Amino acid sequence: MTSVGTPIASTAGGVSNDTSRTASRDNLQKAGERFEAIFVNMMLKSMRSAKLADGLFDNKAGEQFRDMQDQQFAESMAAHTPIGIGKAMTEFLAKSTPTAEETTT
Repeated sequence: MTSVGTPIASTAGGVSNDTSRTASRDNLQKAGERFEAIFVNMMLKSMRSAKLADGLFDNKAGEQFRDMQDQQFAESMAAHTPIGIGKAMTEFLAKSTPTAEETTT
């Protein structure tokens, strides 16, 4: 059974069509920040995979801790010194979906 007040998230090919989370400017900014953190983390992984030679002390444990450090660095960078891709995504989503603040005014 579904309740009347909640939106039903239908899926098309495994993708949710529920856009209720974009109704708040704060949610959009958090999504943009998270998107930027993921993008920076992927960029760091790509740069690390382009190494020219193996290091003397490289091992799986070191790689795991380096990956965790890169993830924290990416999240910190997205929060404090963003490169702008998250802001662009936030602005794009804000233009395409009216937020709750805009619909009440």
